[in-house]
Amino acid sequence: RCPECRRDYYDDTLLYCLDDGNALLEGPSSGRSEPPASAGGQFDDEPQTAILHSTAAPGEAPTRAQIHTTEQTAILPSGTEAEPQKNLSDSTEKQTFSANRAAKPLAALVVAVLVLVGGFFGYRYFSTASSKQINSIAVMPFVNASGNPDVEYLSDGMTETLINSLSQIPNLNVKARSSVFRYKGKELDPKKIASELNVEAILNGRVVQRGDQLTLNVELIDASTENTIWGSRYERSTSQLVALQSEVARDVSSQLKSKLKGSDAAKVEKSYTASTDAYQLYLKARFQWNKRTTDSLRQAADLYRQAIETDPGYALAYSGLAETYVLFPIYSVAAPRDSMPLAKAAAQKALEIDDSLARAHAALGSYLTKYEYDRTGAEREYRRAIELDPNYATAHHWLGNNVLIPTKRFDEGIQALKRAEKLDPLSPIIGANLGDAFVYAGRFDEAFERYRRVLSLDPNFTFGHFTFGWAYYSKKMYPEAITELRKALEINYQPESKGLLAAALARSGRRSEALALLGELEQEARETYVPNVVIAYVYIGLGQTKEALDLLEKDVEERSSMTAYFAIDPVYEDLRSEPRFKAMLKRLNLPE
Repeated sequence: RCPECRRDYYDDTLLYCLDDGNALLEGPSSGRSEPPASAGGQFDDEPQTAILHSTAAPGEAPTRAQIHTTEQTAILPSGTEAEPQKNLSDSTEKQTFSANRAAKPLAALVVAVLVLVGGFFGYRYFSTASSKQINSIAVMPFVNASGNPDVEYLSDGMTETLINSLSQIPNLNVKARSSVFRYKGKELDPKKIASELNVEAILNGRVVQRGDQLTLNVELIDASTENTIWGSRYERSTSQLVALQSEVARDVSSQLKSKLKGSDAAKVEKSYTASTDAYQLYLKARFQWNKRTTDSLRQAADLYRQAIETDPGYALAYSGLAETYVLFPIYSVAAPRDSMPLAKAAAQKALEIDDSLARAHAALGSYLTKYEYDRTGAEREYRRAIELDPNYATAHHWLGNNVLIPTKRFDEGIQALKRAEKLDPLSPIIGANLGDAFVYAGRFDEAFERYRRVLSLDPNFTFGHFTFGWAYYSKKMYPEAITELRKALEINYQPESKGLLAAALARSGRRSEALALLGELEQEARETYVPNVVIAYVYIGLGQTKEALDLLEKDVEERSSMTAYFAIDPVYEDLRSEPRFKAMLKRLNLPE
């Protein structure tokens, strides 16, 4: 009803009075229970409205003047006088105003219809787009927005945990940690990242820790449109960290439109410990492990042990400890005889608790091939790891680099390494080892192309310069080898680079320089662990075969991981006809 003229309306789509433009109120003013009669004196079958049921002549304003149409003063039932009808100009103005008022509800109705129709088709379009199955994703390094670098391990660890959880989704390609972490601290352009990593979606995260409170914001982005598919904010206490990781993994997997069986969903949401303290120690250990330095690996092992002390049933911590111990000889942390048996024990304990851990199987495979020379057993463990987690790039990498290539199964090995590279396209070590495989297969041009690509991504990658120098040495391009090996030593000192540099100098006729470096290496070997192979490089370069063979036999005895490549490494070309060398190959279970 109109609060001014008190006219009743029976069309609930009207918002304003058609007579005076006042906003309508709920409820009748006259107390009638039925609609008013039409001009013919009969009630209409439908509720009357001023637009559809007006009796006014065309062009006439539908106002109360239709009822009181005389120019004389009308007497109202209450006995009061009605105002005389206005002049023509007033009437015309009133008519225009009323017509405009009448048009507004109609326009509103049209707009509403357009909105509904547009909304329907928009819903159909966007629901179709959002229902698209996402088959590949990159979880970008979560940003530590706490303002405290001491909790960097938390943002990094939560990222890696989520990567590992999503990797359990069948047929979902999840990019590996080493590839996505190359973007850490950089401005993120979703389309560029998607192109470089070949993914359909990108997940960003932002972590804030304030005391015992933890806030995580995550955002899933369609890489092709840069539109946000989904986002969420989680606020929890740090004591709920383990549950939070499972919750985020579940929520993200549901947004990927992945139809998971119960067993697959359980893998995605799986927590390996209920202890927040043990989990945080594990994340800190992983943070150090990923740095790959002598000191950081020692710290990682200590933190993994603390996590195990906190939760003796923490299979993932045992697996991490095994992965750490197998790296000790490579990074000169400890000799193989001191670390590899510990790696085996940790891997077996992890699998005793949880046989589904792909990383533990891979660590055990590394132990078998590098310490027991059991290539068959190692291949079995690597393939089991791949079966459990097809997205685990390291398992493909180690299968190719540690088993297939050393046994001269070059085509299979290169395919395994290419698969690892597809999963982890920006990993410098995978790229470099793929280059190595091409060298072993005698495909030097492809090797050099790979090395250049690796170094273009990271000019300061020490191993990239070392392996490029080694390839030049293998092709007898000694000046180029010397240049690359010197670069490797300038960036980060490794005994391997110095040993091969000395060999290249000797082959170039610079014997005195080679002998000086040999003296330095022998002094270092008396103070810390230096693989005998490294010193043997120098004797090979100097042409001193007996001394070289003596050192290589020591490494076979000490189970050095570097012995795995004796059958294929061009560095040992001059030794292949030696009976002692052939005997070593047989003991190593390697083909001649």
